[in-house]
Amino acid sequence: MFDSIQLILIKLDDLLNITNNDINLNKLIYLNYFKDLNFLAFLKDILFFYLISKILIKCYYQLKGYGLINNLIFLKNSIVKFTFNNIIFLLPSIHKKIQSQLTQVKSSIEKSLIKHDPTVLTHNKLPSNGFSQSNILKFLKDFNNLKYSNWENGRLSGAVYHGGQDLINLQSEAWKLYAVSNQLHPDCFPALRQMDAEVVSMCLNIFNAPIETENACGTSTSGGTESLILACLSAREYYKKFKSHGFLATPDSCQDLEVIAPKTIHAAVSKACYYFNLKLKLADLDPVTYKVDINHVKRLITPKTCLILGSAPNFPHGIMDDIEKLSEIGLQNKIPVHVDCCLGSFIVAFMQKSGFAKNLSDPSIKYDESADDHLPCFDFRLKGVTSISCDTHKYGFAPKGSSVILYRNQILRECQYYISSDWIGGLYGSPTLAGSRPGALIVACWATLMNIGEDGYIKSCQDIIGAARKLKRAIKEDIPELQIIGDPKLCVVSFTSDLINVHELGDLLTEKGWHLSCLQKPTALHLAATTLSVPIIDELIQDIKDTVAKLLASSTGGNDKRKESETATLYGVAGSIHTGKIADKVVATFLDTLYESA
Repeated sequence: MFDSIQLILIKLDDLLNITNNDINLNKLIYLNYFKDLNFLAFLKDILFFYLISKILIKCYYQLKGYGLINNLIFLKNSIVKFTFNNIIFLLPSIHKKIQSQLTQVKSSIEKSLIKHDPTVLTHNKLPSNGFSQSNILKFLKDFNNLKYSNWENGRLSGAVYHGGQDLINLQSEAWKLYAVSNQLHPDCFPALRQMDAEVVSMCLNIFNAPIETENACGTSTSGGTESLILACLSAREYYKKFKSHGFLATPDSCQDLEVIAPKTIHAAVSKACYYFNLKLKLADLDPVTYKVDINHVKRLITPKTCLILGSAPNFPHGIMDDIEKLSEIGLQNKIPVHVDCCLGSFIVAFMQKSGFAKNLSDPSIKYDESADDHLPCFDFRLKGVTSISCDTHKYGFAPKGSSVILYRNQILRECQYYISSDWIGGLYGSPTLAGSRPGALIVACWATLMNIGEDGYIKSCQDIIGAARKLKRAIKEDIPELQIIGDPKLCVVSFTSDLINVHELGDLLTEKGWHLSCLQKPTALHLAATTLSVPIIDELIQDIKDTVAKLLASSTGGNDKRKESETATLYGVAGSIHTGKIADKVVATFLDTLYESA
């Protein structure tokens, strides 16, 4: 093999210094090389150079994307994780201690989730004889009396976004009318097809989709997770069909496809990459704004990049990424760009009509980019934005299990379809991941959108944004021990602290009846303001002030020696490269507990 390499190097050197007199010599080198080389050795040489080139190309893009220092850190962390997970944690004494602690955690989780109430009967087997409807309704009321977070009073971050009784009544009536319907059978339930299409069309319009010029389209889904999964699936299939030379594509050309997203992107994207064998490359955040680092996104792009994502806003901090810049990058590199508006949904879509967003129809109007009452463009008006996900069951106020995925054109939507024309059961096709889908759900969604209308969404946007900004302003001006993360302009406000452990703050607020979301990297809490939050935002502000003062007065924050709260301990475990696998076990235990009967 090395003789062959030497001959090839001689050939390359000759090409650099070629003259007319050298042509015959070069021909002789070629002839001697192929004369002395058997076919198997030739294939070995080709394979050798192919493998070396693949490794070098991968190394180049990895170094380009993350730099030498970060790659060395990745390597160190991988070695540490492997050592702890596969050696140290398996040592008998340590393994026994870990199992003992996990048993305690399991007991704590069960105590928290499984409610034991002597007035509520358990039914782990089918009854020998069915119960009457009146008995069933009594059981349901008994279940409803189990101790739970009192969402009606608005002390919950997100989860229930409207909660008005009139709307609940309308949704219930709509559900009753279509309880047996199934979106899998549009021929049997033609009204479902009509309402489904209208819901998608309404969402396309509020996100300024080019319906007439580019045939913008979409589908309904079961939630934000499915919408994001389908966006990734569509991008993967689009790459296979149109960027890897179609039917001439080799298996290798479609392997190891990559998705670029900010570190704050929703975990559903990671789930999609796990499902579809995509490599997720996480881009750094700007340390001040907490928006995605645009320069890092550029460095992460490779010929294998099939999708770039951004959030408007992201779940952890409520920060909008610079979608305008991401759109430009997508156009320059011919890469689809997806905008995750699942959380922002009908809030971010109505920011302009509510007086909070940049007016693109009149670019001569200048505005302060840093001002609270303005928002940059993020939707289909940007030519590089190819898809948007929007949860109608969040700030659209539809029943849970309702979302949409929107595309700039029909080609992208078709890439998410599954079609089987040779199945023995007949021709089969499904637009989304599910087969059967409850028709009553899309009907209730349609009824909600029709009932609230544009004026209702503008009003709710103004109220919710007002409440969120009131909290943001109070923390900035009146609670100096806390710091707002970035500059959130929408419905989510997150905060951290250098003086106290905010997870302990969260636990103490829970004791007061509040349920804020815990974040990590950095340790933080956030509130996703809802319609129910609006009237009680002053109570939350006062409780945060009082609880922070209590933590400082009792020296339970900072460097004190008091035992940490369970939440602080758990997130400390999850954030360590040494004990991350233990946190995985805790999460698995939590999921197991969901399916344990009382």
